[in-house]
Amino acid sequence: MTCCIYYRMDFKDSALEVLYMYCMKLKSFSRTIASVGMAGALLLSTVIPVVAQQPTQEEQQRQEQKQREKQARKQQQQQQQQQQQQQRQAEKQQRQAEQQRSQQQQLQQQEQLRQQRQAEKQQRQQEQERAAQQQQQQRQAERAQRQQQQQQQEVQQQPQRQAQKEARHEQNRQQAAEQARLAQQQQAEQLRRQEQRQAEFNRRAAEQQRLVLARDRALQQQRRLAQYRFQQLYWDRVRQDQLRLRYYRGFTYYPYAYRYYRGGRYYLANQYGADMLREALNLGYQEGVRAGQADREDRWRFDYRNSYAYQDATYGYNGYWVDLSEYQFYFREGFRRGYEDGYYGRWTYGSYNNGVASLIAGVLQGILNLQRY
Repeated sequence: MTCCIYYRMDFKDSALEVLYMYCMKLKSFSRTIASVGMAGALLLSTVIPVVAQQPTQEEQQRQEQKQREKQARKQQQQQQQQQQQQQRQAEKQQRQAEQQRSQQQQLQQQEQLRQQRQAEKQQRQQEQERAAQQQQQQRQAERAQRQQQQQQQEVQQQPQRQAQKEARHEQNRQQAAEQARLAQQQQAEQLRRQEQRQAEFNRRAAEQQRLVLARDRALQQQRRLAQYRFQQLYWDRVRQDQLRLRYYRGFTYYPYAYRYYRGGRYYLANQYGADMLREALNLGYQEGVRAGQADREDRWRFDYRNSYAYQDATYGYNGYWVDLSEYQFYFREGFRRGYEDGYYGRWTYGSYNNGVASLIAGVLQGILNLQRY
């Protein structure tokens, strides 16, 4: 390998100048050798393909022979394909013919089965018709036999039915007499209890005046002005009831129609008694709402039991259809719920419509639970 480095400098030493000239000659010679090598390579690459492309006679014969063999194989393949196609066509025609024969056989079998089923169906229908006719004849015979038996039984039982009919008439007469006797007893009992209720009602009227005066003084001392006004209005309503009912005599007997359960036992009531108990609940609720609102206005503690209206519980009682204790119980039940709604300013147990407070129907029925007697 030749390595030369050029320097622009002045050569003062002759030995260095001789060496530089020698290197330049070597460089020129190497360039010449490289050019000759490249030319030779180009010449060889051009000459060799030309020589290789010139086929010999034997090779031409072999190529022709291969071409003929190739054409023969191609013709043989075409013939084989034609034969196979003809064979497949024949097999297809044979299969179609077999399918047609099979379909014809199936159709014949189906037709035979259809005819057989039709014949069997007709036979079954005929048998059913015969059986139905026989059953109908048998039923007619049985019906005729039953009718004959019934006629015989009616003839035999006619005296017995007549006796039973007379017995029922007698029983109904006795029941009517017993009901009349019970009605008379109930009427007498209701009248007796009515007189007792009226006497008790008149006796309590004198005691109420004394209790009201004592309650008035207590409320004034406690400075519960709203509760005092409520008590005065309640007492006015009670006195109006007393004046209205003092000389009233309107008792009429009505049979018991309802019963209700309280305190471990059942009580009976007629329609007017049931209406009075409902009225006791509603009037108690109305007075309770007013009493609760008054205590809330006075900023007094929750205390419905200390209200005179709750303790008295006679407003609306007319002394007739139910005992005073029963009326007071349901009046207080309504009062307690009304006091709670009035004190807390809500409508949990009742509603307020057209200036009148009343218990909700479901609450009232749940408390009273009247049942048809």
